[in-house]
Amino acid sequence: MCGIIARASPDDAVGALVDGLERLEYRGYDSAGVAVQHDAGIAVHKHAGEVADVRDEIQAAAPAGSVGIGHTRWSTHGPPTDANAHPHTSDGGTVAVVHNGIIENHAELRGFLSERGYEFTSDTDTEVVPHLVEHFLGQADETLTAFRRAVDRLEGSYAIAAVVEGEDRVYATRAGSPLVLGVDDDACYLASDIPAFIEHTRDIVYLEDGDVVVAEPDGAQVFDADASPVERRRERVDWNSEEVGKGTFDHFMLKEIHSQPASLGKTTRGRIADDKRGVRLEELDTGVLDGVADVHFVACGTSYHAALIGARMLSDVGVRTRVFRASEYAKTAGPVSETTLVVPVTQSGETADTLSALRTANERGAATMTVTNVVGSTAAREADESLFIRAGPEIGVAATKTFTSQVVTLTLLAQQLAADLPGATPRDDLPELLTALERIPEHVEQVVTSSRASDLATRLLEYDAYFFIGRGMSQSVALEGALKFKEITYEHAEGFAAGQLKHGPLALVTPETPVVGVFTGEEAGQTVTNAMEARTRGAEIIGVGPAGGPGEAASDIYLTVPDTHPVCQNLLANVQLQLFAYHTAKELDRSIDKPRNLAKSVTVQ
Repeated sequence: MCGIIARASPDDAVGALVDGLERLEYRGYDSAGVAVQHDAGIAVHKHAGEVADVRDEIQAAAPAGSVGIGHTRWSTHGPPTDANAHPHTSDGGTVAVVHNGIIENHAELRGFLSERGYEFTSDTDTEVVPHLVEHFLGQADETLTAFRRAVDRLEGSYAIAAVVEGEDRVYATRAGSPLVLGVDDDACYLASDIPAFIEHTRDIVYLEDGDVVVAEPDGAQVFDADASPVERRRERVDWNSEEVGKGTFDHFMLKEIHSQPASLGKTTRGRIADDKRGVRLEELDTGVLDGVADVHFVACGTSYHAALIGARMLSDVGVRTRVFRASEYAKTAGPVSETTLVVPVTQSGETADTLSALRTANERGAATMTVTNVVGSTAAREADESLFIRAGPEIGVAATKTFTSQVVTLTLLAQQLAADLPGATPRDDLPELLTALERIPEHVEQVVTSSRASDLATRLLEYDAYFFIGRGMSQSVALEGALKFKEITYEHAEGFAAGQLKHGPLALVTPETPVVGVFTGEEAGQTVTNAMEARTRGAEIIGVGPAGGPGEAASDIYLTVPDTHPVCQNLLANVQLQLFAYHTAKELDRSIDKPRNLAKSVTVQ
């Protein structure tokens, strides 16, 4: 989950490398460093800490150089220390490497290299890579051959960028971890994600697993897994540098909450029929649905909660559906065949567990359809079909706008499947639902501009734990609300099906345990009954629902949402809970955009 960047250009690369690392900190922020090729060799400067804390020191110490690599770390092997920070160098200092992923056979390689006299100075798995490259440089006629031989010895997932003393080029490769190439008129970039270089170029090339890249100031050459030169398609992304900046907001998370009206407008645009009697997912080849009898969703974290809502939408139209945590799919899926449609839901398209589940589905002969935010991501390339949520770049580690866009996209997909699958029955209220979805940007705007969540946050800072409850789709919102709360406040928060509160969790309810009730949708009345069970034990009830709804009178504090279609009420309640989590975390002075121990894109299993 680390972030890597590389630049080859005619002018000094250090400033661009450090700026890119700041834009990649959602992938890790335990330490940061750069390696720059200059007249006297390779200079490496790295330190534990966030980029903002070390950037001045790095920029002051690093010599000017036109070619360099950089890294911001999320620790896996070894604690966050100066010694474990990247880049790592070979014994002779002739090779410097940055790496995202895990080298699974690093212990074996460490033994191989130690026997040949190589010394290790860190606890990381990465350090074997520069030693291997240097080892093979002594046996090969050219650096590219040595680099490829070193990579061939690696097992695991990795994206790697390396510089070699005396060469004004970057060598890079990927296998199971993201790496994208950016091409400008007089510079080349390599990075874990597009925001790292978006202010310099929007022309990008998505690399395939096994590709090896040699990047120079005047261009880049790509070789496939068979070492043959290959042309990968260049694309132009429709993002801009303003989209990956905070603007006037204190945090990326708050900006992204407030940008949901715009992102949801993109999600629905052109996908709802004018007469509101169907959807138009024109990018899909509906042939992938031929013969489908059941649907499996696979996802992790926030995407899993979105998948729960998608599954409920499909169940409502008569499609047999199950939801799996992606990390457990291979062991728990049971029979999977060509009549199964497997839908990986992943914001980044690079989540390791979700990719593993997708590959399991492909191996078992299922049809696959990825729902993701990133065109060209691994999940999008490896699935039979892809459906994009169109949310735009999301920098805050805690997902907000990608969740709402996932839910809306899955809602639209459910209506497409209801129309196309035999035995499915389109909703009786389909025109009402689609009309409400078209108005969802307007309703989210109402919530973010009138929410009282900041006032609520100041009242609830001294409690021991926070419980979130709901029924049906509202349960999924409760689960997501609890996840968002614990992610950025570091306070204990749990989400439950409201009906399960009395089957164990009620034992933990005290006057110091507020209960957040999601009183939206058709099951709101029953959720009120369960909330009252907590209230009689002294718990304060925080309600979220439409004004005048059944939860208002039952709540000590009530956050309102527009009274729209029940499905959309749940989405709007989620926005209120995003704001509740954000303002509570701000009152507690937490690191909101970079919560401890977490990173945005989980590319290790």
